Amino acid sequence: MTAITQRTGTAQTAYAPETDAGTGLRWHLAEQLDQRLGDPNGSGPLSYARAANEDAAEQFPAAACELLGALGVHHYYIPQEYGGSLTGFPQLLEIVRTIARRDLTCAIAHGKTFLGAVCVWVAEDHAGAERLASLVRAGEPVSLGLTERTHGSDLMAGEVVAERTDGGYLISGEKWLINNATRSRLVCLLARTAANGGPRGFSLLLVDKNALPGHTFRTLPKVHTLGIRGADISGIAFDRAPVDARGLVGREGEGPETVLKALQITRSLCTALSLGAADHGLRVVYGFAAERELYGRRLLDLPAARRTLAETYADLLAMEALSTVAARSIHTLPDELSVTSAVAKYLVPTVADDILGRLRGVLGARAILTGYYAHGRFQKLERDHRIVGIFDGNTMVNLYALTAQFRTLARCHPVHDREPDTVAATYSYARPLPRLTPGQLSLLARRGSTVLGSLPTAAEVLGAQASRQPQLAHAAALARTLATAADRLHTAMRAARPVPGGAPVESFDLARGYSVCFAAACSLGVWQHNRRLAHGPRTTGLWASGLWLEAVLARLVDRLEQAVPGITGPQPRPPAAYDTELESLYERLLGRLTEQYEAGELFSLLPGRIAEGPPC
Repeated sequence: MTAITQRTGTAQTAYAPETDAGTGLRWHLAEQLDQRLGDPNGSGPLSYARAANEDAAEQFPAAACELLGALGVHHYYIPQEYGGSLTGFPQLLEIVRTIARRDLTCAIAHGKTFLGAVCVWVAEDHAGAERLASLVRAGEPVSLGLTERTHGSDLMAGEVVAERTDGGYLISGEKWLINNATRSRLVCLLARTAANGGPRGFSLLLVDKNALPGHTFRTLPKVHTLGIRGADISGIAFDRAPVDARGLVGREGEGPETVLKALQITRSLCTALSLGAADHGLRVVYGFAAERELYGRRLLDLPAARRTLAETYADLLAMEALSTVAARSIHTLPDELSVTSAVAKYLVPTVADDILGRLRGVLGARAILTGYYAHGRFQKLERDHRIVGIFDGNTMVNLYALTAQFRTLARCHPVHDREPDTVAATYSYARPLPRLTPGQLSLLARRGSTVLGSLPTAAEVLGAQASRQPQLAHAAALARTLATAADRLHTAMRAARPVPGGAPVESFDLARGYSVCFAAACSLGVWQHNRRLAHGPRTTGLWASGLWLEAVLARLVDRLEQAVPGITGPQPRPPAAYDTELESLYERLLGRLTEQYEAGELFSLLPGRIAEGPPC
């Protein structure tokens, strides 16, 4: 059925990653896909040069999407129960990261089909899901019609109307800034089905444009954008377009709830776009620094450049840990996904933007030029990635989603009532995952956050390990700092009170701090549950002596202090630049980055070969 293969699960369990006896855990699916996509330094459909040329011409990456279709990537947008290949959401994390590392425009354009279809999977409308699955398997793209020209993210203000008739609905109105609105055959549409609107006044309809009379709809012109220039960002307008009653997704009036639950899944997976972008940017800039000479020395030998490369590498590893835990949480902790997805969708794109901004300083003028270095990849990459923090709920939307749950999160911290197997499956890459149960998705995390609730215990465990392994002492001290700060943070969250019109500014700072503490809990959990299996040739050094964990926690302490000054302890501190212990830490980390670069592997916690191989 598909050219990319992945072990499928049993009736009780879903995705479980493969391991090699000699090298432990690795990114098998990502390796398989990347090899089949060909060398990106060549001239294939998903090559760097082709992506740059298409971007300059604002041309849709049709050949790249056709190649992905030939490889069966779209089968991973369909759950296995409906005849697809998706058995676990970490699969999509691997796939989308792999495509995004080459070209974000293609990753966003092709992956939009999953965003368009996921509401149907979440609604558990089996008849409708099977009909949709057959069309997606056939290669038909799907888009999601939520936003409107004058209402943006305010879904409850939508003016597109679905008027009920004897045989179904008549749709009228316009959806705008819709990815693939013109190219897709199917549109999953949120429309007002009750005259007064309201939370139960909107429904989802799956519209097949091929079944509509031509005079009842028209696609709107492509919108020219700063980034992802080749993507089909357009719109669609309906004029009493007839849709059969079978097009209703779920039950009438459940549209907003279904959308919000589906967005919890897609927000958790948007992080793959940022991971791919950060890897790409770091790879371009490391290569430049290794070959560029200044003042009689390579740029890579200058202390400021070395520190920037090491710190951005640590940031990438932290966001990888958070992203992987978020993807696994879709299966293991679906009732907490309202928190997990908001943290992931806010923090990972934000940190990736920061990574690219800092790397721009190392690359210099070539970061904004189009024809002088590496096909102008960096300037395109930076432009493309800016949209990731906007779609599927922008930064402020996700921070506000956290502030709205402060009282519950503070009251329930730390969470102690989860089964140990559930916690282990959330963090351990080798553990099989339970199948997704959409009925357990919730708009509020009523029991708090199990992930962040694990931080105090994880810090204690690491402290005990440090008493036997002195090389873990600094990481343990950082973990204690973060756990103590998390307690202070929850106290402040408990005291926060809403103000007319929303949350006070201080609450958004607390939400930023909460997200950083959440990332720390993810990193500690990933470390504790995978350190014995993650021993590939280029990753052993990362895991030995807790190197990556210490570097990641150091970066997160700094980021937490920036978000909520004073939360991590007495001030002022000595500048990090003069901390000899940190200097040694980042030098050792840079050595691991160099090993992965020279071996032609992903910048990652686990081994993963990339198609271009080692640098020439």
